[in-house]
Amino acid sequence: MEIHIVKSGENLWRIAQIYGVSVNNIVSANQVPDMDRLVVGQTLVIPTTEKLNQASPGTGLSLQGSTKPMVDVSAYLDPSISGNQSGRAIDRVGRNLTYLAIFSYAANPNGTLTPVKDQIPITAAKRNRVSPLLVLTNYSGGQFSKDLAASIFNNELLQEHLLEQALRVMEAKGYLGLDFDFEYLGKENREGYVRFLQRAAAKVKPHGYFLSAAVAPKLSGDQRGGLYEGHDYPAIGQIVDFMFIMTYEWGWSGGEPMAVSPINLVRRVMEYAVSVVPKNKLMMGIPLYGYDWTLPNEPGKWARSISPQQALQRAIQYKVAIRYNKAVQAPWFRYADIQGKQHEVWFEDARSIQAKFDLVKQLGIRGFYYWVLGHEFPQNWLLIDENFTVRKW
Repeated sequence: MEIHIVKSGENLWRIAQIYGVSVNNIVSANQVPDMDRLVVGQTLVIPTTEKLNQASPGTGLSLQGSTKPMVDVSAYLDPSISGNQSGRAIDRVGRNLTYLAIFSYAANPNGTLTPVKDQIPITAAKRNRVSPLLVLTNYSGGQFSKDLAASIFNNELLQEHLLEQALRVMEAKGYLGLDFDFEYLGKENREGYVRFLQRAAAKVKPHGYFLSAAVAPKLSGDQRGGLYEGHDYPAIGQIVDFMFIMTYEWGWSGGEPMAVSPINLVRRVMEYAVSVVPKNKLMMGIPLYGYDWTLPNEPGKWARSISPQQALQRAIQYKVAIRYNKAVQAPWFRYADIQGKQHEVWFEDARSIQAKFDLVKQLGIRGFYYWVLGHEFPQNWLLIDENFTVRKW
């Protein structure tokens, strides 16, 4: 398998001739939006295992010649967004998943849980030999609540009731693990969160359940900020079976246009992580989305989330070349819409995903995970097959 970067004047027939494969195979593998219209800088995963002599130097990026390490692969799913389509989304990619983290059972101040319509994704996960994880959050009123977290951490009876509720749901619905996604805790809740996770471990591990936690992308142990200070990597790493490190959202909907998951910053976070947490507990985060910003970017203006396929369709629609920033390993482009407004789009493609997979291999960590299922990105799943053997429990 190779990655081909479309050049000026190329068409699918010519590219197929270079690699000795059929046009239909290329179209099917990449779900090419328009067979008659390619854009400069577009990537195509070529589904062939042969390195052909007629391929000219620099035409493609070869992915051959390396052994395939075994990794865990997970993905978050929000049934409230995907609804009845969640089962189909899991069936499409389930062979490439070890876990499915279903977002989310939100904790309430009285220790109850806000229910989730999760039976469809749980059933789909099981038929694909994917382990479903119940995600427990401090999400309230459309955001993560530090006050809610504090009220839980400072009340042992409330913690006990909350964990009992989670256990009942897990047993009744067939979950195989409990994942904590408690965010924006602040420094004052750092120790309380560790004690809560210790209590959770004592509660769920005797039942044979996995225990995991999602943590902010920290560059150092003393990094300041409400998102970072509440997550103690070494302490959490001692308790849980694995950690989901949220290595994305540097480029975010309310910020400046930039790569969502720039590889230089991802590398720094993961290098810190492996220095304080066992490698076999680390799962690196990868986004299945990008953003489309309207320019000029101003406070209060929000970018639109966009899938890699949608980004490609937009580049084709407005006939603009896709550029690639090698420093951050991410594709991007600008275009003017029908109203004349300027836009800047950053997203993921085969090159950026391969760069992330290479980092996973270099670090020798447990694996990686995705936020969030529901964004179409066919090239990603092809590249998993090419790079890794996915563990199934």
